[in-house]
Amino acid sequence: MSKWEFLAELLHLHGPSGWETPVQRRWLDYAREYADETGTDAYGNAFAVLNPAAARRVLVVGHADEIGYQVRYISDAGFLYVGRIGGADVGMARGQRVLVHGEHGTVNGVFGSLPVHLKNASEEKLPKLHELFVDIGAASDDEARKRVRVGDAITFACGVTKLTDRVWAARAADNRVGVWAAAEVLRRVKKRGVKIGVAAVSTIQEENGLYGAAMVGHSLNASAAVVVDVGHATDTPLCDFKRDGEARLGRGPILSRGSVNHPVIVSGLERAARKAKIDYQLATDGRASGTDADAIFRQQGGIPSAVVSLPLRYMHSTVETFQLDDLDRLAELIARYLGGLQPDENFTVSV
Repeated sequence: MSKWEFLAELLHLHGPSGWETPVQRRWLDYAREYADETGTDAYGNAFAVLNPAAARRVLVVGHADEIGYQVRYISDAGFLYVGRIGGADVGMARGQRVLVHGEHGTVNGVFGSLPVHLKNASEEKLPKLHELFVDIGAASDDEARKRVRVGDAITFACGVTKLTDRVWAARAADNRVGVWAAAEVLRRVKKRGVKIGVAAVSTIQEENGLYGAAMVGHSLNASAAVVVDVGHATDTPLCDFKRDGEARLGRGPILSRGSVNHPVIVSGLERAARKAKIDYQLATDGRASGTDADAIFRQQGGIPSAVVSLPLRYMHSTVETFQLDDLDRLAELIARYLGGLQPDENFTVSV
């Protein structure tokens, strides 16, 4: 299997926060080829470690989960009313095909939508969350309850669309590209050799509150961490560089500066990029990164951490759009950085 076939497979899998098992199982199957040991913890965080006995261990972290919905109430007529999983955008839901992930298999459904012919002015507005409903074709609550139950997860029924050979749109690019990158970095440093320990990590429940990341820095005894996530590509007509900053598809990965991003690691990543002539972009994290790094850097009295992001258009939609060249450069940058670290590497800020 090629690296891009593996990415496409990850993007087709369904794994909302709390239901990541299919993604984690496939990720481990792939990553164990490049690791000396693999494992999971009590909540399903997955890891693959190279050189586990090394004095310094750097985590490369992505999160496996995606946004979605959850069955909250089943009406007498058999319609399903929902709550959010993560930061799902209510405005994206109406008219979408969905999958309800029940105990006895997957159930097809659609988010209902009022036809434009029947709408008045007030109904042109975005629906409130409690107004969204899923139609699974049931005629009654009894019929619906034979197929689904309260608490079942719901995801959108779509996978990958290739806009070009190098530009893809997908439902769960946030953040299957991150777990792909963690495994890909491990593959590259395994092939080339590395003097430190490297742990590729696929975390759970980032979209619900960085929950998995709050566990792994401590349990995996990290010396430092590089977190891979997606960042806003602002090169569309919907964005304003003055308001949103500038990040473009095709210009390379995004290095974030400020807040949790450890200056020693950020500087090291920049040096590695310049030496290898890898294009990269800069972004700011004034108060927080909004990624797993926010949970990891506070563990063990402070784990030096930094975020490397993939430019992504239309985040938290069913058409999250990115470029493969940017993702390839991202993995290469992190692999080059890790390859240059010494067995006794010191990540401490000099004061």
